Amino acid sequence: MTAMGETSRPGFSILTTAFAPALWGTTYLTTTMLLPADRPFLAATLRALPAGMLLLLMCRRLPRGEWWWKSWILGILNIGAFFALLFIAAYRLPGGVAAIVGGIQPLVVAFLASRVLHERLTARVVAAGMTGLLGVSLITLQAQARLDAIGILAAVGGALSMATGIVLSKKWGQPASPLATTSWQLITGGLTLCIVMLAFEGRPATSLTSLNVVGYTYLAVVGTAFAYVMWFHGISRLPASTTAFLGLLGRDRHQRREA
Repeated sequence: MTAMGETSRPGFSILTTAFAPALWGTTYLTTTMLLPADRPFLAATLRALPAGMLLLLMCRRLPRGEWWWKSWILGILNIGAFFALLFIAAYRLPGGVAAIVGGIQPLVVAFLASRVLHERLTARVVAAGMTGLLGVSLITLQAQARLDAIGILAAVGGALSMATGIVLSKKWGQPASPLATTSWQLITGGLTLCIVMLAFEGRPATSLTSLNVVGYTYLAVVGTAFAYVMWFHGISRLPASTTAFLGLLGRDRHQRREA
């Protein structure tokens, strides 16, 4: 009865899913105000891995069968690659520019969903995507914004990675509760990020400050554990393109502190 009630109320699913991008919109501000400089892989690892462990302790369920490798693929697309590229963009681009580049994601999802999930790619969907991208541009882009090639590539790569993850998540479904499947992806993505961090950044040379701890804790618990449970819950109940368009809600809140 619960499942029927939820699927018969798409408005409620849209509302709860929208919490995720609203919280993600605080990532750029948190990164620039509270986290140590030039440590994107450390930030990504400490955002993902502790959140995944927390959710796993709550649900106490491990993947079975093919979901070991499926969770790893989804963990890399939705978490590992996306988080790493997100923080690279956050450190190298003004938030407005990063938000605009990331705004291509709904259009990519709509195209992939039409090919993989056979969702209709209508003119209305394309027009909505272009309108959303234009709206984000008008809200966030500053005239003095500096462009950085690596930052732009990272923002594009992050959008493509998560777009692919959204479509595959919808195609493969969820074999367990959103709490469990989210924990699997956060842990596999977090472990992958930890390897990348040790290879490219090494261990932190200095101890974390109290502000750093506050920033990492907020991102892990609120911006990741809670937000991603809501996000994957919405993916299981809404069309992939609808979920992707909700991601624009957080774009106009991306800000970067200028030097």
